Amino acid sequence: MEPLVTLVAVTGLLLLAGALGARRLGRPTNALRGGLAAMFALTAGAHFVGMRDELVAMVPPALPAPGLLVTLTGIAEFTCALGLLWSRTARLSAAALSAMLVLMFPANVHAATGDVPWYDELGPRTAMQTVFLAATITVLARHGRAATETPAQPSLSPRPRDHRRAKAEDRGEPQSGPAPDHTPRTSSSSTSSS
Repeated sequence: MEPLVTLVAVTGLLLLAGALGARRLGRPTNALRGGLAAMFALTAGAHFVGMRDELVAMVPPALPAPGLLVTLTGIAEFTCALGLLWSRTARLSAAALSAMLVLMFPANVHAATGDVPWYDELGPRTAMQTVFLAATITVLARHGRAATETPAQPSLSPRPRDHRRAKAEDRGEPQSGPAPDHTPRTSSSSTSSS
C-alpha cells in the first residue's frame, strides 16, 4: 500500500506546487513522472533493505537465482526512477517500467496464492498494479506529445543556433525576419586596390 500512497501523495504535491507557481511541475504528466519516480525509488529500496527476504520469497520457483533477480530488478527500478526525472529518458523509462510491471506480475500471483504471509491478496494487488501500469503508460503516451502541444518555456540562455541573434539583440540591433543565415560568405571588401 505504501507505493500507492507515495504515488498519489507525491503526484498531488507536485500538482499543488504547479498551481502555486512552479509551471513545469503543474503539468499533469510531469507531476505523474515525479510521483512514479518517488514510488519506484521506494520500491527499489525494498529490494535491498527491509523487505528483501520477502521479495526473494515472491520469485516463482521456476526462475533461477531469486536473490540475483531481486537485486537486478531493484537496480532496474531505481535506474528507471531516475530516468523518469530527465525529460529525454522519461518515455524510455516509462516503457521499461511498464514492461517490468507486466513481466513481474507472475511473482505477485505466486506470492498471493503461495506461502508468503505478508503479501496482499490477489484482487487488491492486481488493482494496485493496474494503477501503476496505467500511470507508466500515461507517461509513455503523453510525455512526448505534451511537449509538442505546449509552447516552449522561456530559456535563460539562447540556444546555440540563436547565438548571433542574441548578441545582435544585446547590441540593440533590430531583429526582424528570419534567423540569420549561418553559411560562410565571401567578402568583396577584401580585394586589394592596386
